[in-house]
Amino acid sequence: MAAPSLAPVPLEAPDFASLFEAELEYVWNALRRLGVREADLDDQTNEVFLRVHKELRRFDPARPVRPWLFAFAARVAAEYRRLARNQREIPGLSVEAEDPAPDAEDQMLEREMRSMVLTALDALDGARREVFVALDIEGHTAPQVAEALGVSVNTIYSRLRLARQEFTVAIRRVRAARSE
Repeated sequence: MAAPSLAPVPLEAPDFASLFEAELEYVWNALRRLGVREADLDDQTNEVFLRVHKELRRFDPARPVRPWLFAFAARVAAEYRRLARNQREIPGLSVEAEDPAPDAEDQMLEREMRSMVLTALDALDGARREVFVALDIEGHTAPQVAEALGVSVNTIYSRLRLARQEFTVAIRRVRAARSE
């Protein structure tokens, strides 16, 4: 009987269809948190996956897939926010999806909190917002985000610190404006 081989088993890039199915909701939520309006989420999510499909052969399967996907989402969201049509508010456009939860008061409170967070996120600088969402909301690590965005870990921590400060100030402003 031959001894088992100690050579590492080569990892393969994930199958696109499986990746799409497994991570669609994650990408959709990341884009929403990065400032893409509800009405444009489907199109921007498709844009992310078109880019992922083109670059899938370059994915390192030894790395986690979500930070890699987040980098695509961050770039697509940044491009989306730069478009002139997205620089102004459109009256009557709902930012919230309908929540089928039975308790109306809980729905209202949750919607109000979500709206406050999204409004506060809109006040953040684009690069800081990306880092804040990736680390504090999505739960990625700083080294993962640094690698995905192509910046140093120290830059990530600096952006995170500033984003947290900006977010705190923005939340206070939103609360004050809504209590008037």
